[in-house]
Amino acid sequence: MDHLTVVSHPLVQHKLTLMREKETSTASFRKLLREISLLLAYEVTRSLPMTTKQIETPIMPMEAPTIDGKKLALISILRAGNGLLDGILELIPAARVGFVGLYRDPETLQPVQYYCKLPEQMEDRLAIVVDPMLATGNSSVAAIDLLKKSGAKNIRFLCLLASPEGVQRMKEAHPDVPIVTAAVDAQLNDHGYIVPGLGDAGDRMFGTK
Repeated sequence: MDHLTVVSHPLVQHKLTLMREKETSTASFRKLLREISLLLAYEVTRSLPMTTKQIETPIMPMEAPTIDGKKLALISILRAGNGLLDGILELIPAARVGFVGLYRDPETLQPVQYYCKLPEQMEDRLAIVVDPMLATGNSSVAAIDLLKKSGAKNIRFLCLLASPEGVQRMKEAHPDVPIVTAAVDAQLNDHGYIVPGLGDAGDRMFGTK
């Protein structure tokens, strides 16, 4: 996969516009995030390894394609990553799930870890890290650092929005991790928020401030 893939599908872009609007309710924002995560999941899983197995159709036996290897792992960066996670699990219900808890220090904009729980045998799994926003990139880099320490070798990052600064930070720290996103916005503001962005994804998803 390319280092950066921007999914320009009309449905993705339309739903993203609805999510950006400040009048969009919490319930609608949550529903749209689940819907767009399904569409983005198609792209991030496009090159999964395949094999075949012998099956019986109602008509005849056949050698049919199936996904190869261990169940993939979905890793949510808490808390906002859960919005993407829920949608992808509808598409891949057998996936293993892990969580990395990080919050951003408002003074330094650096990530602070408070939780990490990952599936076993990460070295044998494709890991898809999910977080709606790739802003400074510091939390994403820290989460992927933890995954690599656990043995993960095949990692992809899925987000809704990215900033040029976040994309560059990820490329410098983890050039082997492809990024799939719906849009790369103009820049970050002084508080580390993506501009024009859509605000704080976690607050909008959960109705908090």
